[in-house]
Amino acid sequence: MISLCAETFDPYALLKEFTKNTGDAGAVASFIGLVRKEGAADVSALILEHHPQLTQQSIEQAVDGVMQRWDLLDVRVVHRIGRVETGEPIVLVATAAAHRRAAFESCDMLMDFLKTDAPFWKKELTASGENWIEPSAEDYQNRSRWD
Repeated sequence: MISLCAETFDPYALLKEFTKNTGDAGAVASFIGLVRKEGAADVSALILEHHPQLTQQSIEQAVDGVMQRWDLLDVRVVHRIGRVETGEPIVLVATAAAHRRAAFESCDMLMDFLKTDAPFWKKELTASGENWIEPSAEDYQNRSRWD
């Protein structure tokens, strides 16, 4: 299940619900991303813009890809859109599988996709103004592990 939401969400409640509904899973891997202050940039919030249909379809394709690559029982992706304050959750990815390696790797691959290729446009709000941000070279290097 994939959700794009403008309101804050409780990743722990969603993860608890996901875990209860995974059936015969022997492993659940998850990642919760939070908006953080970026050191000297002093970020107060992020603004995430998206194209609803394009973004949804792109994430669905990525989920389909990991489901084909690994024998997964379930996947959950929740991603914020709009304004997200520092300290708030911005993303939850959870994967369930019979074995831990499939759960770990599929969760990791989905996060690399969301960070680099999902059609979100991110702007950080700082004390000195607004800045559009792009994935880093490290983000692209991480993603290249899955090619």
